[in-house]
This record gives sequence, structure tokens and C-alpha cells, in this order.
Amino acid sequence: MKFYNKELSWLSFNERVLQEAADEAVPVIERMRFLGIFSSNMDEFFQVRVADVRRRIFFSQSPQERREQEQLMAQLQIKVNELQQKFDDILARVIVALREHHIHLLEPQQLSADEKQRLKFFFIEKVRRHVVPILVNDKINLANAIREDENYLCVEILNDKCKCYALIEVPADDMDRFIKLPTHGRSRDHKVLFLDDILQLNLDELFRGIVPFKRLRAFSFKMTRDAEYRPSDDIEQSILERMEEGLKQRIKADPVRLVYDKKMPDEMLVFLSEKLNLNRFDSLVAGGRYRNTRDFAKFPNYGKTSLEHPRQPALLHPKFFHHDNVFDAVRKSDILLYYPYHRFAHFTEFVRQAAYDPKVTRIAICIYRVAPNSRILHSLTDAVQNGKHVTVMVELQARFDEEANIEWAKELTEAGVHVSFGIHGLKVHSKLVLVHRQEGISERRYAVIGTGNFHEGTAQVYTDFSLFTCANELTADVERVFHYLDQPYRQHRFRELLVAPVNLRQRLTDYIDYEIEQAQLGNPAEIFLKVNNLVDDSLIVQLYRASRAGVKVRAIVRGMCALRAGVKDLSENIEVRSIVDRYLEHPRVYYFAHGGQAEVFIASADLMTRNLDFRVEVAAPVRDKDARTDVMQVLELQWRDRAKARLIDAEQTNPYVCDLNHRQQSSRRRRLLRSQTAIYRYFKRRGKDYDNID
Repeated sequence: MKFYNKELSWLSFNERVLQEAADEAVPVIERMRFLGIFSSNMDEFFQVRVADVRRRIFFSQSPQERREQEQLMAQLQIKVNELQQKFDDILARVIVALREHHIHLLEPQQLSADEKQRLKFFFIEKVRRHVVPILVNDKINLANAIREDENYLCVEILNDKCKCYALIEVPADDMDRFIKLPTHGRSRDHKVLFLDDILQLNLDELFRGIVPFKRLRAFSFKMTRDAEYRPSDDIEQSILERMEEGLKQRIKADPVRLVYDKKMPDEMLVFLSEKLNLNRFDSLVAGGRYRNTRDFAKFPNYGKTSLEHPRQPALLHPKFFHHDNVFDAVRKSDILLYYPYHRFAHFTEFVRQAAYDPKVTRIAICIYRVAPNSRILHSLTDAVQNGKHVTVMVELQARFDEEANIEWAKELTEAGVHVSFGIHGLKVHSKLVLVHRQEGISERRYAVIGTGNFHEGTAQVYTDFSLFTCANELTADVERVFHYLDQPYRQHRFRELLVAPVNLRQRLTDYIDYEIEQAQLGNPAEIFLKVNNLVDDSLIVQLYRASRAGVKVRAIVRGMCALRAGVKDLSENIEVRSIVDRYLEHPRVYYFAHGGQAEVFIASADLMTRNLDFRVEVAAPVRDKDARTDVMQVLELQWRDRAKARLIDAEQTNPYVCDLNHRQQSSRRRRLLRSQTAIYRYFKRRGKDYDNID
């Protein structure tokens, strides 16, 4: 088998997230948060990937194709249930570890009578106003009545005459999910209760005097829907109207998963399954007592600071620090930032200064995801007030950010910004900014080319490269990308940039072919890739060819990897690793030895068919000597990681690299090279080097 299934590979990635939660070397609050990240990932997995498999079953073109997809769905369900069991076991261990640090996650039976009485008053005063039960009857379409991926209690109402059901949404949007009980005296203990349990304790307060009951009992569940939607093709509607109408489909899309408390009675489970119209291709996942464990990602630290990762303040880049404005700094040399090690404020300052610099005449930017109160977009509206021509390419189909981007598009348009929506049928995933600045009698272009979104929030937790340049060849190509977005029907030639879907696939193919030729001539040949996902069949086959020709191929892949590394007569010269740590590894880098004249690119594109053929993506060559050194040092430090690196072998069993020869204890792993920590130290030293040079 040449390829590893990408959906199963995605679950293998999420299993690596679980490994972080299980690792006792990780601070306990962070372990709890990794459980939340795992849960959030799993929600999206069902919304997107499982939903897609489900559609492929229903719309199969042949019995054989249908059988293959049904078999895949069965494999996915087995793996999901296995991971859910691991999750429950790890959560139990984390709760014990929290207790050792005087943080007690309590269940109702652990409360004293006095504490229950206090929580009753809390419920009446603070919680009850947010709760309106849904009394289930034959008139209610339950699948349409409940919200996707929200936490519900299904309440069994038993009286002398009959049994009926009600649903209660846990109001976590309106108040904290974790409720801390008051501390008495000098006690070091912190008692914490889930909001869900406060509801459980006070069910009678909700129903007394309204619905007769003899006994009440409740069990948690949540439902996940298919996230796919199809915008209208009505030419009478604007693209914004078509998108808004399409998004309404998601609210009532088909359910694809029901996650429920494994203690839920069979009769209640059957009732919910029938009411939600679930079929045999939908996943029923039994779990622990609590749903929406994605909220664990925001679990507060009630104890010592040592229970979290130590602070790692973002670094100032000296190349900016020694100049009066950002343009003087970039004009002297290209500047490469690596977030979150460097301050994202350097980028926001670039946009802010461009907004009022009298010499700046035009600003253009592509946005895919931005922060809720984006300083960047506010600066662009300020730029319009200062008489500058501002163009913002808004990608309306950025998954799960569609509504936010629609609102931004409206707000920017009202402010006088020229808003465009890219090319029909292609998502614009490029991370580009272009500024025109009048300097003397000529106009100079300044550009920022990134691997990640211009988002103040994610820049604190995602690693990404961002290249600031005024090199004429590069900035001319960036301008050509904006022309391409505006006029895709014309022919556009790019000299320096690799741009999907125009030339990126072909240029990557050419670079790999050149390495194969070099290996066949007996010359050194090497490819080093860092991506989020590696699943394009055509490129994988070409990497197999490179391996058989003797090309050394290294890859750091965070997520899905369909390539099966280390297989005899197929991929013996390929090694793939993955790193999961405190920061989400997000940049894309392509390195080719290229006969001793190494080519290094930073890119927005993963090696997926959708990125190479159905998105507008950009890969930029890194020519500046300092910038190239930094990129390669990051890659080599990550390759040497022995604390957080896993080997992605042919069967994706996720062994730690340090465990390949002998088993390491988690306490021992703390003393091994941890790339994210080593990279921070590297850039700290690097800053001092720049100071000495200047």
C-alpha cells in the first residue's frame, strides 16, 4: 500500500495531542488544556472529515466505492472510540494530578450539605435566568431545535402517569464553565465544580410548579453537524448575500455524531438517536460524564505559576529597533520574523505606520482569518481617512470564519476600503501585504509575505514565518498576485514567487526532478520539507521516486501524512517526524539542495491537492543570508528534537524519536533537546549578534 489514509492519519495527529496530555513532564494545567485541544480538534474532524466520508458513502458511483467508504467509516469509528477511551483514562489521571496540587474537581456526591445549599442559592441568583428547558414532544423537530456542538443535558422526567424528556443547554456562553467554591480560612485547597453539575443538583428548581415529576435524572450529550454548505448560484444576489444564505444551511445540516455519557440509559439513547434522525453511518460515541471538553483548553490556573508553561516573552527584532521607522529598516535588508518568538507587534506597527505615512500611497492585503477586534483592519480604515487607496482581499469561505469575514467586508466597505473577494472557485489562502511608498522621484514597493494569518491572537500560539522585503523582484511578483486576483482571466507570469494554481505544482515538480538528476549523477541531493499536511498523491509518488534514486528526504509534518516513510524499495531514504508542543507548528518551508545552490522557500501552502490546485497560495524564496540562516537553524533544531518529536513511520504508531533505541521516562525527556525552547534561546542570542554587528 503506497498511501496511508488521510482521515486515519488525522486521527494519528490528534493522538499525538493526547500524548502531550498524558506526559507527566508537561505542567498539569497544560495537560488539562491539551485535553481541550484534543476535544476541539475532534469536533472539527467530525464536522469536516467524517461528514465528507459520510457524503461519499451516500453519493458513491459504484458498489465497490461504497464498500470502500463504508469500511473506512467503520475504521474511523473504531479509532475514535479507542481515542475516547484514552481521553477518559488520561482525564482521570490529570484530575488526580490536579488534586496533588490542591485543585479539586468535585462531583456532586463530594459536596457537603452546606456547599450544596450555597450552590442552590448561586443557581437561583446567577444561573437560572439563562436556562429555558426544551420539553420534547411530537411537534418538535429536535435536530433543528438544538445547537451544534453545544453541551446539553437530557432530563428524564418520571411521574405517576408517564415518562417524558426535556433538554437543557448548559449556558457556558453566558457564564464560566468552571465554578470555584469559596475558600475557607487558610485552606490551600481550591474546590472547582462544573457548571453542568450545578444544573444537575438543581433540576427540581427548574421544573417544580411547572412540570409535575416524581423523579428527575439527567445525562449529558452533544450533537455535531456536517459543516459543508453550498452558496446559492442565484446571479441576482451579491456574493455576500449568497454566502449568508449558504451559511444558514449549516445551522440545520445533517447530524453526523452524537457524543453521550456512557451511563445514559439505553432507552434514552434510542430516543435521542431517533429524534435526531441518526443512521448507521453516523457516529455514536460513549464518553465520560462531561461534554464540550474543548472548554478544558481555557482551564484556569488556580494554583502556582509552575503549573503552567513558564512565560516566554516575545522578542524585539533588533533590525527594526535601530531605525526610526519600519520602512528604513526593511530598505536596509530583508527581515524575517518567526512568531511567537518575535513580536507580532512589528507587523501591526508596519501597517499602522503605513496608514499615516505621507509617502505611502497604496496598501493591499489578503485576509483569511483575523482577530475579532483586529488592529490591522482598523489601521486600514484609518489609512482611507488619510487619503490612501486601500484594497483588502477578503476570503469569505475561510471555514468557521465566514460570518466574521462577511461582517468585516461590510465594515471595510462602509469605511471606503476597496473590498474584493478573489476568484470564483478558488480560496485565497495567500498571506500578503503590499505597500507603495513614494521616495523621491520614484515609487518603492514594500511587501510582507507570510506562512500564517495576520491574526493578533493566533500569532501568540502558532509558529509562523513572516518575511519583510522591498526587493524589487519579489515585490513586483507580489503586485502581480494582486493583479491576478483582480483579473484572473489574463495571463500572469511570476519570476520569483511560486503561486498556486499557476506554477507552484510544476515548480515543485521541477525542483524534485532536479534532485533526482543530481542523485543519479552521484552528487549530493537532499529535500527538507516542513508542512502541516502532506497528502497530495502525485507529489508523494515523486518523493518516492526521489527516495529510490538516492535523494535524502526529511519532512516535519504536523498533521496528516499520507506518505509511508521507511518502506523497503519504496521510501527507504525518507524520514518523517512530527512535533507537538506548547506552540502549534504552522509554517511551511521547502528546501532543495539544488546542486550546492540551495533553494529555500517559505509558503502558505501545504502539500495537499486543494492547496496546489484549488487555492491561491504563495511560496517565496528566502534570499537574504541572515533570513536563510534563521530558517535553516529552525529546521535543524527541530530535526534534532528529542523531547517532543515523534517518528511518523509507515503505520503511524507515533513513537517518540528519543524512544526508538531505549525507553525514556518522561522525567528524563525534560533534559533532552526541546526544539521550541532551543529556538527561543537561538533567537535571543541572534538578537545580541545583530546588536554587535550594528
